[in-house]
Amino acid sequence: MNHSTVYRPHSPVAKLAASFLAALAVATAGLYAGQWVPAGLYLPLYALELILLLVMIFARRKQAVGYPLMFAFMLVSGATLYPLIGYYISVIGAAAVFKAFALAVVSFSGVAIYAAKTKEDFSFLGGFLMLGAFALLGLLIIQWFIPFSSVGQMGIAALGILIFLGFTIYDINRLARYGFTEADIPMIVVNIYLDFINLFVYILRFFASDEE
Repeated sequence: MNHSTVYRPHSPVAKLAASFLAALAVATAGLYAGQWVPAGLYLPLYALELILLLVMIFARRKQAVGYPLMFAFMLVSGATLYPLIGYYISVIGAAAVFKAFALAVVSFSGVAIYAAKTKEDFSFLGGFLMLGAFALLGLLIIQWFIPFSSVGQMGIAALGILIFLGFTIYDINRLARYGFTEADIPMIVVNIYLDFINLFVYILRFFASDEE
């Protein structure tokens, strides 16, 4: 069996990269605009973010619909990140938040490059990662009712970091091995963005586990 990494010749890699950078710019604009969003609007924005994501999942093959939804999702997601980052700045300080972001960038980039270049096929991780994500969700729900100790919170954060590093490997490896079409790009951009943002958030949780 040939396990070599395959970039399909017709995969629009340049367009994916350009779309991802444009989406990051929109998310950054949303983050900046988040400082002017009234606190009472954040819950509706969280709901809108989830709705946009669900609509994108069902409309991902319709390119004309996908791109507007992708940019709308990025804008809303950026805005909803503002109070979260503000919270962690108040808990662990701006310097620690910046360190968490830098660590997320380095670790995300490292595993993404590895996943793109390796000869291994990580498709088998999909089921395990979904089980891990559901387990993580279950722990977060339990924590809502039964607060965990700092060690327990650190464990949840570490599990989240491992899961989203795993999703990064899984997603990038599949793109590298099996290719993609232009119609896939909006959902791919959102997937990669969510891999990174969730990794960043769980690194923040890990840093803050002794403070909360």
